[in-house]
Amino acid sequence: MPDAEIIAVGSELLTPQRLDTNSLYLTDQLNALGVEVVRKTVVGDERERLTDSILGAAARSKIVVLTGGLGPTEDDLTREAVAGALGRSLVFHQDICDGIEARLRFFGRKMAEINRRQAYVIEGAEVLPNARGTAPGQWILNDGVAFVLLPGPPMELKPMFEQQCLPRLEKLLPPQVIRTRWLRVVGMGESDLDQLISPVYKRYANLVTTILAVSGEIHVHLRARCALAHEAETLVAQASAEIEPLLGDRVYSCNGDSLEQVIADLLRARGASLSVAESATGGLLGGRITAVPSASDYFRGGFVTYSDQMKIRLLGVPAELIAEHTAVSEPVAKAMAEGARAGTGSDYALSITGYAGPEGEKVGLVFIGLAAPDGSEVRRVQWPADRDRVRAFSTNIALDMLRRRLLDLKP
Repeated sequence: MPDAEIIAVGSELLTPQRLDTNSLYLTDQLNALGVEVVRKTVVGDERERLTDSILGAAARSKIVVLTGGLGPTEDDLTREAVAGALGRSLVFHQDICDGIEARLRFFGRKMAEINRRQAYVIEGAEVLPNARGTAPGQWILNDGVAFVLLPGPPMELKPMFEQQCLPRLEKLLPPQVIRTRWLRVVGMGESDLDQLISPVYKRYANLVTTILAVSGEIHVHLRARCALAHEAETLVAQASAEIEPLLGDRVYSCNGDSLEQVIADLLRARGASLSVAESATGGLLGGRITAVPSASDYFRGGFVTYSDQMKIRLLGVPAELIAEHTAVSEPVAKAMAEGARAGTGSDYALSITGYAGPEGEKVGLVFIGLAAPDGSEVRRVQWPADRDRVRAFSTNIALDMLRRRLLDLKP
């Protein structure tokens, strides 16, 4: 089955200021056609390196998509590099030049001489008109490989690909589909998880399994490519049915839903409400909860009580409790959660207090509280991580504590 490679052209994409977002969009579109993107390359504005990348991609894959480098300036080299790699010449098209001139005139601009460079088309290529810019795309079939040249600006690239490239690819490709199952897991390390499930996924020859550690949780992607949709769907379903029992209730989602979305669904189903009290995470937990659309259905509000005085004043945490145990302690985490629940009238409340760092002997020590109608609990965790990860990991544990309470699962 044909694979694809994407080559993003432009020296600016090799700087920390610019990201290649086009490749994410193109990967999604190609996957929908059953095409695997097996490699992505970013190449600066240097013709020899670009030509080498094109030749390498053509030797490995049947579809090569190039983005960018079709502008009018001297550093826009995609046309020349592809022509050189294929041993073809560039042919000037007067009608394209006239169209560019008319477009610029419409916007009150006079065409510069360098815009003529955009009217050169690789010999034998089909022109892909650009309704939103001056750089036309190009489509070339060469020795069984499809080369797709697209402009860099997303507002130009996306409609061109959807309207002109997808129909061409659909005619070119054999029947093939990709189906994916996303298992999301919390409360387990990556190595432990892989050791547990690898005997299962290794038995499937036509299954690609990817295990990703993401901010304190693990994402397992089960991916199958087959000629027919039901074959791919059956394959990922079978593998998932074997893996899920091994992971048990640590799997919180089988369709890619986030932990905060799962919490939203559980709270809505029960007609329950939630509030939060945060110290170390400074509003990060509340931000995740309210990132779900219509979170106001169940979220009453939150308190960011960074100082001891705010814990006392807003949450009613006794001053003597902080004096005796410090603000980062199990009793204070419990009092914070209970104070948030009482202050908002919510059914459930979560609290986080800890040392996020980066300095101090107790960096990574966090207490997470949960107040509920049937009682309160606190969990102590110690993270060997930097400030951002301590904060992110702590919100995961807080949400998972609530998930388990709502589902009546054991810790």
